[in-house]
Parts: sequence; C-alpha cells; structure tokens
Amino acid sequence: MIPNSPLDDPERAAHAWARYRRLMRWMMLVTVIVVIIAMVALYRSNGFISVHFFIATALGIGFAMLLTAGLMGLVFLSSGSGHDDSIIDPLEDDQTP
Repeated sequence: MIPNSPLDDPERAAHAWARYRRLMRWMMLVTVIVVIIAMVALYRSNGFISVHFFIATALGIGFAMLLTAGLMGLVFLSSGSGHDDSIIDPLEDDQTP
C-alpha cells in the first residue's frame, strides 16, 4: 500500500507552497540586488564595453541564481513537509551491517 503524502492534505499543501513562494520572492529580491551590484562592478572595472555584454551577464547571473533558488526551495518544501518520508523503500528489508 502506498502511504499518503502530507502534501495530499490541502491545508498542509497550501502552507508549504506559501512558504515556497515567500522564499522565491526573497530570492528574487536578492537576485536583483546581486545583478545590480555586478553591473556596477563591471562598469567600474571595464567601463562601457557593449550593451550585449551587460545583458548577457545580467541574464546569466539572474538565471543561475533563480534556478538554484527554485531547486533548493523544492528540496526544502519536500523535506520540510514530510513528503520525503512518505515513500516506499524497496531496500528497507535489505539492511546490511
């Protein structure tokens, strides 16, 4: 029998997804601040090179940070809600010392 996930409960799921959205809002703010700091640092060290360089750098930093935050947020959501504990472990009987 497959055990029920805690995320099957609508109230717990709503709470978990609200935490995830709050985390992503904060990470969006942090990402924008880091991109602005990086753009200022690049401009101060190199001057105006090309607008394409600044756009590519901003998109690269922003995409990498938001992707990392999103994936880590999903790990936290899964672990914090108890969803990870509701699996069937096929190796449970094969405990080797």
